[in-house]
Amino acid sequence: MQIKHVDLHSGRLLPSLSIVCCKQRPKRERPVKREGVLQNVDLPPLLPKDKKKPYPVPIKEIIRKGRVQKKLSKMGIEQLLEPPQNGLLVPELIPVAHQVLAAWKDLIKGLAQLLHVVPVQACSECSEVYVAGTGHLIQDCQGSTSNKRQSFHSWIRGSMNDVLIPIESYHLFDPFGRRIKHETRFDYDRIPAVVELCIQAGVELPGYPSRRRSRPIRVLGKKVIDLGGYIEEPKRSTPGDSYALLNYDIQGALLRFPPPTTADLPKVAQETLDAYETVLKGVNKLMQKYSIKACGYCPEVHVGPWGHNAKLCGEFKHQWRDGKHGWQDAVVGEVLPPNYVWHVRDPRGPPLNNTLKRFYGKAPSVVEVCWQAGAQIPDKYKPMMRLDIVLPDSEEANLVA
Repeated sequence: MQIKHVDLHSGRLLPSLSIVCCKQRPKRERPVKREGVLQNVDLPPLLPKDKKKPYPVPIKEIIRKGRVQKKLSKMGIEQLLEPPQNGLLVPELIPVAHQVLAAWKDLIKGLAQLLHVVPVQACSECSEVYVAGTGHLIQDCQGSTSNKRQSFHSWIRGSMNDVLIPIESYHLFDPFGRRIKHETRFDYDRIPAVVELCIQAGVELPGYPSRRRSRPIRVLGKKVIDLGGYIEEPKRSTPGDSYALLNYDIQGALLRFPPPTTADLPKVAQETLDAYETVLKGVNKLMQKYSIKACGYCPEVHVGPWGHNAKLCGEFKHQWRDGKHGWQDAVVGEVLPPNYVWHVRDPRGPPLNNTLKRFYGKAPSVVEVCWQAGAQIPDKYKPMMRLDIVLPDSEEANLVA
C-alpha cells in the first residue's frame, strides 16, 4: 500500500511511502463433513404428562387449511378430495396392506416363540421393561411408591404385552358414517389398530366387513353432503367369526405357539425382526394416505377421518373436556409404540447399575429380544444402542469427562 504526501506551502508532491501489511491471516478451508454412521444417538425426550402432545402438523398450517375450507364452504364450492379421503381405495396400497397384515401375523408368532426362551422383566409400579434374567439396578422408577424404594424398580415376570404394546381401535363398517357415541361404544368390536388400518386399506377379513364405495363422497366445508347412498350396517360379528382374528391378536399368543428348538432360534429371531421392519415400513406408507387420529393426552387411537365421541379419556384435565379425547393426527410411534428398553450387552453378566447409566444404550423392545436370540441388528439401531462405547469400571466413571 502506497501513501502520497503533499506540501501545504508549496503544493508540491513529496515522495510516496510504501507500507507492507504482514498481519493478514491466510484463508482457512472449511472442514468437509464426513458421511457415515452416526454415533451415540440420544432417544427422543419423554413428553410430560401435564401437557398435550405436540402436533405432527404445525398449528399454523392447520389454521390455514381451516380458513381455506371455511372460505370455500361460504362460496358453495365442494372440496376436491383424492383417494382415500373421498372414500375410495388406493389400488397401489392394497398389496401393501396385505403384506403388512401377513408380517403382523409372523411378528406375533415369532415373538411368542422367542419369549419362551428370552426372559423379560417388567416393573409392577411403572412401564419399565428389561430384557434379561434379572432386573437392573438403575434408579429411574416413576411409580406411585417409588420414594419408598429409592426409585428402584419392583420387578416381576414380563409378558408379551410388555414387549409389543397392544394398541386397539374400534372397527367401523363405514369410517365416514355415523360417529361412535359414548352410549353405543359397546356395539363396536375392538381390534388391533394395525389390523383395522389394513382392513380399511383393502384387506377382506371374515367377520369384519368394510364398505367399499364405487363413487366418491362429497364434502362441503366440514360437512359430508353425499355418502354415496345409505347401506345398512351388517350385524356385529359372532364369537365364531372372531376366529379369523385369532392369529392377529396378541392376547394368548404364548399359549398358541411352542418354543423353538436351539438350532432354529437364530432363524426365528431373524424372521421376527424382518417382520417387525416390514410392519413399520408398511404402516408408515399406509399412514401417509389413510387418516389415523390419536388423543393428545392418552394412548387412544382411532382409524378413520375423525375420532369417536366415547368419553374414556382420563388423563390431564379430562374433567374440563368431560372425558372426551383431544384428537389430532397420529404418528407411527402411536400406532406401533417402540417401547425402548436398556440394551444389555451380556445377558448372563451382572445387571446394569445406576453409576454407569449414561454409558448404556437403548433399543426397541422387539429389537432387543431378537438381538439376544441371535438376529442381526440393522444399522439404524446401532447408534442408539451405543455399541462402540467401552464401559468403564464403576470407580472410573467419575473420571470420564
